[in-house]
Amino acid sequence: MPTKQITSPKDVFLHLLSIAALYTSAGSFIALVFQYINIYLPDPLSGDYYLSGVYSTIRWSISSLIVVFPVYIWSMWYLSKLYKKSPDKKDLRIRKWLVYFTLFAAGLIIIGDTKILINNLLSGELTIRFLFKVLTILFVTGSVFGYYLWDIKSNREL
Repeated sequence: MPTKQITSPKDVFLHLLSIAALYTSAGSFIALVFQYINIYLPDPLSGDYYLSGVYSTIRWSISSLIVVFPVYIWSMWYLSKLYKKSPDKKDLRIRKWLVYFTLFAAGLIIIGDTKILINNLLSGELTIRFLFKVLTILFVTGSVFGYYLWDIKSNREL
């Protein structure tokens, strides 16, 4: 008979910290890439007035990544250390809920992004700037989705 796993506040907040840092890092990375796309492939209908906003977003995204991405790396490292010490921690309900929610959200974003890409392609409004932004979202969400799907599958093999 399997023992009932007890979730401590430490477990809950470590997993919440990890997922929040992941979402913030992914959003900051996407915003950063979008702004560089805006600089190198400017919208011809926009004047130079929007560049100050672009540079402000770049500064904000970089500062977020400098602070938050190491928090994500640290929290994942720390959780990995806990899983090695106590493998049953990988079966915590909070972890499963957050991982499956992340898969669900990433899947919805991929579906929506692909739908928007196909819609713009069919309407003849596909620009290289738009295509790069769509590919950025697909890359980031696909990477998150792929990693957590791999994590779930590798956990089942234990």
